[in-house]
Amino acid sequence: MSRTAPVPASEVRVWDGEADVVVAGNGSAGASAAIEAARAGADVLVLDAAGGWGGASAMSGGEIYLGGGTPLQKACGVTDSPEAMFRFLQLATGPGADDEKLSVYCEHSVEHYDWLVGCGVPFVGELWTEPSWEAPTGYGLMYTGGENAAPFVDLVPPAPRGHIVHMEDKKPGERSAGWELMNHLVRTAADAGAAVRYDTRVERLIVDDGVVVGVEAVTAGQPVRLRARRGVVLASGGFGADTAMLEQHSPRLAGNWLVGTDGDDGRGIRMAQAVGAAVRHMDAGQVAFPADPALVFRSILLDARGRRFVTEDTYPGRIGQTALFRQDRQVFVLFDETADEELRSKTGVPPRPTWVSDDLPELAALMGVPADVLTQTVETYNAHAARGEDPLFGKSARWLRPLRPPYGVVDLRKIPYGIFTLGGLHTSVRGEVLDSGGDPIPGLFAAGRVTNGIPAWGYCSGTSLGDATFFGRRAGRAAGSGTAGTG
Repeated sequence: MSRTAPVPASEVRVWDGEADVVVAGNGSAGASAAIEAARAGADVLVLDAAGGWGGASAMSGGEIYLGGGTPLQKACGVTDSPEAMFRFLQLATGPGADDEKLSVYCEHSVEHYDWLVGCGVPFVGELWTEPSWEAPTGYGLMYTGGENAAPFVDLVPPAPRGHIVHMEDKKPGERSAGWELMNHLVRTAADAGAAVRYDTRVERLIVDDGVVVGVEAVTAGQPVRLRARRGVVLASGGFGADTAMLEQHSPRLAGNWLVGTDGDDGRGIRMAQAVGAAVRHMDAGQVAFPADPALVFRSILLDARGRRFVTEDTYPGRIGQTALFRQDRQVFVLFDETADEELRSKTGVPPRPTWVSDDLPELAALMGVPADVLTQTVETYNAHAARGEDPLFGKSARWLRPLRPPYGVVDLRKIPYGIFTLGGLHTSVRGEVLDSGGDPIPGLFAAGRVTNGIPAWGYCSGTSLGDATFFGRRAGRAAGSGTAGTG
């Protein structure tokens, strides 16, 4: 029998506990589901395999993708609309974006911002416009999807939509604003009456005549069977920690380092598949490009032949996806002394070149690329940059400047990238888990990275937290109200 095969309810002689709604996972999706289920009048029990709350959400930079004219956008002098937000996300998160989910998310984005604020989540009205993975403390809004870069800037009016949770003492890479977000969500869930059990790992679903009625979990090494009178919400994360699933579904993601936790083992996906759930975009993943955006914007990115392959001033996650999925990580960053000096003045952290030379043919030999190709690439870029244009990739004039010797090159061919998965369970806009025919599986709901949500294939920073909290709310509300499958 499969480790995730469902347990027939007829085999359960005694329930070890019960609640109206059982939530598996206490990251941002699970906490949001618990809040809304409890507010719908349900008795809620949250289970988490870890010893405390947070999961991958607590490790994040705390950026939440919101728009349509939120109070924070207005405070920063930004004009936006649900229609512009929808059109951008439709382009940026595809191919295969779920238009129904995008439409609902964009239409209710302002309301969702207000909900977060109502949970105590803090924001500050300052706009950050410098290239970086995370904005420093004191800034609450930034571009996080390449909205102001080619090709999107010519297709949709650009607006920054990365809403950054405020945290006074955050330390990017160590303790970022995702922790602050989770702190407020779990407190709100507790205030709403949700109970939590940690060190409790959900392993199988319990099914009665096709209806999910509970879970089998392990706590302190002992199996327990917990009844869910109204529904189970899976919010257990993606599958980036499961090497076998990566190699099966998205092999290019394997061999990199996971942006997440050991809990991202795909078990929630496999449990749901075992009761007939459909999955979508299991090959998709987000990729953190391993170079400082402040350097990349001032440089040119080169492939294994010494040619440019992407506009350098776009969202660094889009560069990472392109570099991994299309270039197999065989890429270089080429910059000059002016870029080095600007980076030192902006960030205080100088780049660490693999090679430095005044001579492009010498660099080409070190890189293992054709000298004539590298020379032509730099000369073409410089000629266009001198005129303030980039007809090949559309790089903004703000970042265009001819590169002059001495040159530095960073070799990124053997450096692992940061990754997490985007594919997962197919769900409705209400958080219902759907089967292969598109029908809800009674009693089963899901949200967060266990599902395939807003970021269908493409990604923008903040869509994970936005998707998890928004559709976590909907899954919790549907489960808590006991209205599964009613439309």
